[in-house]
Amino acid sequence: MVVAAGLVLGLGATGASADQTRDDQWPLIKYSAAQDVWPVSKGQGVTVGLIDSGVSATHQDLVGQVLPGTDLSGASSDGRVDDLGHGTEMASLIAGHGHGPGQGDGVKGLAPAAKILPVRVTTSLRGDLAQGETRLADAIRYAVDHGAKVVNMSLAGASGRDSSLREAVRYAVDHDVVLVAGAGNGGAARVAYPAAFPGVVAVGAVQEDGSVWSGSNHGPEVTITAPGVRIVAAGKDGPAKYRIGDGTSEATAYVSAIAALVRAKYPDLSAGQVINRLIKSAVAPPDGSKAPNDRYGYGIASPRHALTDDIPAGPTANPLLQRAESQQDPSPQQSAAAAGGGAQTPAPGSGGDSAQAPKASADGSGVSMGLLLGIGAAVVVLVVVVVLVARSRRRGGPGGPGPGGGQPPAQPPYPGPGQQYGSPQFGAPQYGAPQSGPPPQPGPPPQYGPPPQGYGPGGQQPNPYQQPNPYPQQNPYPQ
Repeated sequence: MVVAAGLVLGLGATGASADQTRDDQWPLIKYSAAQDVWPVSKGQGVTVGLIDSGVSATHQDLVGQVLPGTDLSGASSDGRVDDLGHGTEMASLIAGHGHGPGQGDGVKGLAPAAKILPVRVTTSLRGDLAQGETRLADAIRYAVDHGAKVVNMSLAGASGRDSSLREAVRYAVDHDVVLVAGAGNGGAARVAYPAAFPGVVAVGAVQEDGSVWSGSNHGPEVTITAPGVRIVAAGKDGPAKYRIGDGTSEATAYVSAIAALVRAKYPDLSAGQVINRLIKSAVAPPDGSKAPNDRYGYGIASPRHALTDDIPAGPTANPLLQRAESQQDPSPQQSAAAAGGGAQTPAPGSGGDSAQAPKASADGSGVSMGLLLGIGAAVVVLVVVVVLVARSRRRGGPGGPGPGGGQPPAQPPYPGPGQQYGSPQFGAPQYGAPQSGPPPQPGPPPQYGPPPQGYGPGGQQPNPYQQPNPYPQQNPYPQ
């Protein structure tokens, strides 16, 4: 099956110099990585499969971190090239080691001792794959067969109806691999595939204050959230270039890094038990909402709690295999609309490019498959409306008893009924810091721009990241 609108990644804006980069990595500060995380685990001995646009292995913050992989994009490489930059960004957030004296400059990943196995699946901004989703399925199997214990998929837009892709996901689950994917960047009430497949950790994005990013797709499949706004990462345009971006791609990379940290610290845990730790150690939503819910899942991922909390291992099986899919065998159009972006912007992302025009039919009539599918969908909708109205009249009112009623299935309590999950309430300056007193009240989103003291010496200076995004944030796939 060919992807209806192509798998989508995302790109952020360029800018910034390395000597300012480390201080601008607010997730490392929130997570208190240097004090509370890296003394416990740095992800050593764990390989993270990165299914993306490749990785620029010569970036100063990634030298030595990227293993030879493969290229399924139709190009000839071992995956250690990146024309888009998206894969390089994700790799740096997972396993970047920085550079300079004490490696204190540049981008440092949350699991800086992990290794990256690049599996390149696209080279174009549109993200179209030469052989459709079969390439993504092949990519998953390749990563599993070549030693990846965690697989990062910062992409979206696959079809839930692709049996080969569904089988590849199950292949990874059966081979004890943690699969992590972005929920999508359209801000839609629908989690994109592959994140929506049972067994996959579906990741949403939060801002610095812990509130859910407005562009983060949501739905009952969301498992967990992580930092995904104004994320500084390595760039593709040279060994000392950096970028900044928003999206569930970045959040996905951070969750993959946390999974790598846990797998290094607890090598005897199964992939399902690692996911169980991610769920039960998540920080409670800062808005006071009850978890799990459609926006936060089980809360904000916390590396410190995942590594140090006293959490029973639990069953070895993947707890997400029992998660219901709210989309109920979506059509290709629905899959494309759900994509919105696995990361930041255009079609690798959630905006910028326009969808390709429908192609004419083979007989030259000019009737496109998209039009035929649209007409078919309209007929189906009409029939469903008639049936629902008739059923409503028979039952004496709208909705009626029994399943349906227009509500998606409730997210199952996959940690198990009666079990505790969620760490202490979100608090500053850390995600998961011990709390005292009443829980903090959510405030307005932070205003970004130059901090009062300015950037670097010389007092007030312009924010090097305050630049126009060259990739407009708009969804090319109409809802």
